[in-house]
Amino acid sequence: MPAVTQDAVEQALANWTEPCLGLDLISAGAIEAISVEEGAVTVRLSLGFPVDEYQKTLKAAVAEQITEATDATAVTVEVDWSIAAHQVQAALKPLEGIRNIIAVASAKGGVGKSTCAANLALALADEGARVGLLDADIYGPSQPRMMGVAGRKPDSPDGKTITPLDNYGVQVMSIGFLIEEDTPMVWRGPMVTQALTQLLNETRWESLDYLIIDLPPGTGDIQLTLSQKVPVAGAVVITTPQDIATLDARKGVKMFEKVKVPVLGILENMSLHICSQCGHEEPIFGSGGGQRLADQEGVELLGSMPLDLKIREQADAGRPTVVADPHSRVAELYREAARRTAAILSRQDSAGASRFPNIVVDDT
Repeated sequence: MPAVTQDAVEQALANWTEPCLGLDLISAGAIEAISVEEGAVTVRLSLGFPVDEYQKTLKAAVAEQITEATDATAVTVEVDWSIAAHQVQAALKPLEGIRNIIAVASAKGGVGKSTCAANLALALADEGARVGLLDADIYGPSQPRMMGVAGRKPDSPDGKTITPLDNYGVQVMSIGFLIEEDTPMVWRGPMVTQALTQLLNETRWESLDYLIIDLPPGTGDIQLTLSQKVPVAGAVVITTPQDIATLDARKGVKMFEKVKVPVLGILENMSLHICSQCGHEEPIFGSGGGQRLADQEGVELLGSMPLDLKIREQADAGRPTVVADPHSRVAELYREAARRTAAILSRQDSAGASRFPNIVVDDT
């Protein structure tokens, strides 16, 4: 086993892939400092995504990797993180008070997109980020009920802007707050897109690291407005495993590619049904569809969520799984997907960073 040197520690870290980033910590530029003193190693990590809940697991994994690869007598791992604003579409700039906007889309209805959006937002908040959730489904807003704020009305302190409602540590805004729950929105496209831009721009968001936008199904007016007028840092596409769903999800991926919005990954929902009575597992919607789509489109599979009765019951009750059953395996799957999403986003250029190489002309 090699002696304990900085080079040996760096080599050990270069041989271990951090699960969220999908890279080793050296390649990811996450090592802030390494010190070795009389066989004791101290490593300081600086990450670009929130890890309040995850850092204990991360520290243990890094310490184990170094201990197994070197003669270190003790390993201390310090973890810090900060969230930067990342590049958005050309000619657009991040909105004041919102570092990053992440669109959650499906291109097809009925795949559990809103449930996933709510749980991803809650999971990011659990990790220590400041998170907002914008319900952009003007025709069928569901976030007020899912987030446990149905029936409440937001305030407008100046008559021009609206203060979002806050629950479970997430700021929430929806057209559903401004109408009765059973009132249909009989609006044409231009009215819908205007409503979306007003909800986004006239809401008093407070210093958000991430704003999750729950998009309606399809690739129409709302999605086009989002790509042209809203500075989106990345998108998550939700699908179920069967071919008919992945076919539509592929259209969603292609749509974001056309409008120059990076697709952070695919989240496969309803991937496996586990019988609550006997425990029998069955992929009733097929299997592997999300992974195949991710591989074919060259993006990441962020996670695979089971088809579980409790997920539906908890969302209907206004307490999504991440808050209703935080220690469950399903909640951990949502947290893993949220951390993976934020970590992949952290690998992109920061806002204001040059996309071009630094060219130096030396006249000697």
